[in-house]
Amino acid sequence: MLVRRYEMPWRRAYEAYAGIAWGLALIYFVGTGLTGTLPGQLALPLALTCFAMGVWRVTQALRILILRAALCGRAIEVIGTDDLARCCPDPASVFLGFGFEWQPVHSQRLYELAKIDYREFAVSPHWLQLLGYDPKPQPDAEIGLPYIHGVEPQEVPLYRPLQNFEGGTLLVGTTQSGKGVALANLITQAIRRGDVVIVIDPKNSRRLKRVVERACTDYRDQDTFLEFHPAFPERGVRLDFTFNWQKPTEIASRIQSIMPPDTAGAFSAFGWDAVNVVVQGLVEIEERPNLVKLTKYIEGGIEPVLEGSLRRYYDQTLGAGWHDLPAMKKLLNDAQRGNLKRPSEAASADLMAFVAYYEHHIAQNQRNKVIDAQVRTFRHNREHYQKITANLLPILSMLTSGDLGRSLSPDPFDADDRRPIMNFEKIERAGHVLYMCLDSLPDPSVASAIGALALADQAARAGMRYNLGIYRRIALFVDEVSNVINQPLIEILNKGAEGGIFTTCAMQTLADLAAGQRRRGAHGAGQPQQPDRAAHQGPADPGLRG
Repeated sequence: MLVRRYEMPWRRAYEAYAGIAWGLALIYFVGTGLTGTLPGQLALPLALTCFAMGVWRVTQALRILILRAALCGRAIEVIGTDDLARCCPDPASVFLGFGFEWQPVHSQRLYELAKIDYREFAVSPHWLQLLGYDPKPQPDAEIGLPYIHGVEPQEVPLYRPLQNFEGGTLLVGTTQSGKGVALANLITQAIRRGDVVIVIDPKNSRRLKRVVERACTDYRDQDTFLEFHPAFPERGVRLDFTFNWQKPTEIASRIQSIMPPDTAGAFSAFGWDAVNVVVQGLVEIEERPNLVKLTKYIEGGIEPVLEGSLRRYYDQTLGAGWHDLPAMKKLLNDAQRGNLKRPSEAASADLMAFVAYYEHHIAQNQRNKVIDAQVRTFRHNREHYQKITANLLPILSMLTSGDLGRSLSPDPFDADDRRPIMNFEKIERAGHVLYMCLDSLPDPSVASAIGALALADQAARAGMRYNLGIYRRIALFVDEVSNVINQPLIEILNKGAEGGIFTTCAMQTLADLAAGQRRRGAHGAGQPQQPDRAAHQGPADPGLRG
């Protein structure tokens, strides 16, 4: 039989009056027994009964008073890394903090509490300190309602198995609600476990950064902590988000993920194709792609890459003396005389001859698909090409201007720049802790692009972990996720668990996600969102139609 007990703690402790009465009765029967007014055989059982009833009633009263004293709340408790280490001795568990498991009785207590003014029933905890109860009440200066602690005065350490965090964790809380403290707690424990920790902080929280630095100092080696800040590039590291890839098309997909959305998708498809042609060409001439090179050859023209690709192709297929071939010599002479029409000013006479020879003297079955795509881009109308890449160039320009360009497209041969060059694979293998500040308040567009590109690179890295095998566990923390959420982050949340990526996202409200999508759409305002008739008539890669 199920017994349901009803309680109403938000009242006077009437049990104390009964306890006092039983105490007086105890004194009376002890006195009468000692004076002989009552026989000892009768006075002793009555005195013991009064004592037992008095203890029972006083215990009930103390329980009510302690519960009411908890309405004063708890002051903020600051624990150091040593205290945290004692709180979570098992690395397979995650320490969530001090609290209690919510039960139906707590819901009932909170429901009853909502009907009254809790201040009328709050008991000063100083009266209960003599009985061993010291709740450390919450001062008025602290933010938050203290009475939430009153529904359960006995708070204990709470733990959850680390395995429960594989599918992703979402922290939602408004400003000053403890969201940052919870995030700092989880980050500190991830650093202590030895995970690879990546923290993406759009707003540059100094408190969160100090927590990460302190955890690295106490739990890791001195050179474990890495920092990236767009506004202070001199004190951080250089990050190459185009370093890790298995197929060249992955780089184009990363760039496409940070482009502003268009309704029909045609401009995104053309942007992907433009980036892919440049990347494939750079790989063909054995140059490592980066954002600066992509911007240079998309905005300035594919001509240098195409010329290098054709020279390399002719060396491999026609031999060392291909310059002396009669057809080639004739085309070179015609180009130098200006008989070959140049599609752009950047096209040299040699390039015009190389392209003409490729188009008219190389059999179809001997042609290179990478060069075919470059020639198609080279022959494309320049004005139309600039129109269809209008959504792409502003994004690339934001990521390659000034010091930010040198930070995101590092040059390993620059002897004057001594900052370390890092990428996610290098960070993972060395077990580093990366704190990425995006500086979103003064420049939200650039911050959103950097964060989205970092997440796209991390998603690609997750795919490589699937294909090549999992290395170290990665703990990814994204604060203010509405500023950087994109399709790669959703893919990480959906599929990152099996790849060993534990993702924790934090934001203020669920409505921020929709607001973030509207902001990203607004960033693309002023740029063509619907393809015009000319865009439909321009050539496109057939592989994009699916």
